[in-house]
Amino acid sequence: MAGVLEDKEPSESTSEEQLLINNAKTLNSNRQRAYTGYCLELHPRYDPVSPKKANSGAKMSPVRVTDMHSVQSVWGWLQRNMLLILTFMGVIVGVTLGLGLRAADPNAITILLISYPGELFIRMLKLMILPLIIASLISGSASLNADMSGRIVYRTVLYFLATSLLNAILGVVLVIAIHPGSPVTKQVLEGEVTSKLDANSNILDGFLDLGRNLFPDNLFQASFQQVHTVYEEKQVLIRHHNDNSSDFENLDFSTEMVPQVKYRAGTNTLGIIVFCLVFGSLLGSLGKKGAVVVEFFSVIDMVILKIVTGIMWLSPLGVASVIMSKILSVDNLGTVMSNLGLFIVTVVIGVFIWQWIIQNLLYFLFVRRNPINFYFNLLEPWVTSFATASTAATLPITFRCMNDKCGVDPRISRFVLPIGATVNMDGTALFVSVGTIFIAQMNEIPLSMGEYVTIAITATAASVASASVPSAALVLILIVLTTVNLPAGDVSLLFTIDWLVDRFRTTNNTLGDCYSAAIVAHWSRGDLKSMDMDAGIDPTVPSHYHEDPEKPADLTPLVSRSHQVNEAQLHAPPALLKGIESPVKNSPVINCVMKNSPILNSTELIVEVETVPPQDKITNI
Repeated sequence: MAGVLEDKEPSESTSEEQLLINNAKTLNSNRQRAYTGYCLELHPRYDPVSPKKANSGAKMSPVRVTDMHSVQSVWGWLQRNMLLILTFMGVIVGVTLGLGLRAADPNAITILLISYPGELFIRMLKLMILPLIIASLISGSASLNADMSGRIVYRTVLYFLATSLLNAILGVVLVIAIHPGSPVTKQVLEGEVTSKLDANSNILDGFLDLGRNLFPDNLFQASFQQVHTVYEEKQVLIRHHNDNSSDFENLDFSTEMVPQVKYRAGTNTLGIIVFCLVFGSLLGSLGKKGAVVVEFFSVIDMVILKIVTGIMWLSPLGVASVIMSKILSVDNLGTVMSNLGLFIVTVVIGVFIWQWIIQNLLYFLFVRRNPINFYFNLLEPWVTSFATASTAATLPITFRCMNDKCGVDPRISRFVLPIGATVNMDGTALFVSVGTIFIAQMNEIPLSMGEYVTIAITATAASVASASVPSAALVLILIVLTTVNLPAGDVSLLFTIDWLVDRFRTTNNTLGDCYSAAIVAHWSRGDLKSMDMDAGIDPTVPSHYHEDPEKPADLTPLVSRSHQVNEAQLHAPPALLKGIESPVKNSPVINCVMKNSPILNSTELIVEVETVPPQDKITNI
């Protein structure tokens, strides 16, 4: 267990090694476990208390961790990541069986039965969305003041707009460089599908609908319906002015397309978010009067996350079922892939360039931490978003991973993730840019530099106004095509591969929300620390440990040590710890390391032990 380190200067006669040994034997009355003692051997060229006293002429050694039981360590890693491994196996099984069963040409009933487990899995995930958003946003905004909430929303929206614009620009660059569009593609696929999209949609209607959904007129209706604009035919009476004919002959009827505001099925997530933010902020301002209500929503949030944990174990079967049924339900798969394969490759290359390079680079520049660990901690939301093709449906699992694995302050993740699921559409902006220029290339229509800029900006604006539902990007492509006067009917050709491309771009949307939450949390760390100090809360302990009634007893430090590190020491190499005796009787030590913590601004001691059952990982506070 890592201890919270207090600022005390050790006596000159006490060696650092002996100081660690003495403090490691400290017992805690709140725990039933006791340390049997530590034998610590520090690296000779690193002094954790005063690095300046170390051998300044020697080069610092790299990070080293003593692995005392490699077999137990591997088995422990498998136990901790069992769900992730099973989910990836579900993806592989779904793709393999889906391609293999196409030769058997299963009928519609067989495909329905294959898709049934996946349908139930997605329905359970969607069931958790509404209570999770309401509980997390109200409890999260109640724990912050109004000014802090405003700053978080401001930073979040600006970052979302910037990343969406970068994705749109990346899509424009890639589609120009690869040039996937060809007139032959249109000739082969023309007539395969018919467009079911409203050709009268425009970006103005999208933003007007965005405003209407921000402020719903009925909160209960917003839980299952959204506002959208549709165009309907209307007979208009026209009177011709002609003095030589009667009034009856001057009358004529004409058909016009008139916009109508209608409701469609789907949760109005944006309106519920706005209401919960206002409600929670005002609830927090009531102080003790509203404490009971805040606690009520905090407990609901914990209960929902526990339910999500159980649902996550169904993800291997659900993911395999969804992918298998989608592959089996596609007609003329070989023809479609052979003609639109280069378009798919262009989108997928853009998705992974953003995820693996640009997004991780932004995380490293802003947060100054290793982005690889953060990325791998989000593999479960990645796989789930790939299977469901919906950021909103993945939201419960994303919440769980951000809180448990990534260590992002839940007060920030409760804000950013629900907003991002509705507003942040990085992958959609990339797809819309690629799809629009692809249609221009397919029709051999040259575009000017100004039109490329218009496409990038319009794709960004349209993605912000899009709904968090599958295949919404096809409607956005139609809007952008209309803006730059390109053939709108050709968007129907993309229906044949949208089931696949939609999954890849949704992973961009989901990971974009997670990375945004981490970066906004880093930008807001000073405000959060000041607010904690004003409230009398220890800022060295993450805020969610104060909220969860199950955690304080388990997180009371067993080890305390008299040293605080400064900013310059945060990047110093850790001390090497060897010969550690287990703090838990009859439980072997897997590995241990003492390292600097940029989160807590302190040196921390981490010891990992193996218990049967379960495995107990004693980690930092």
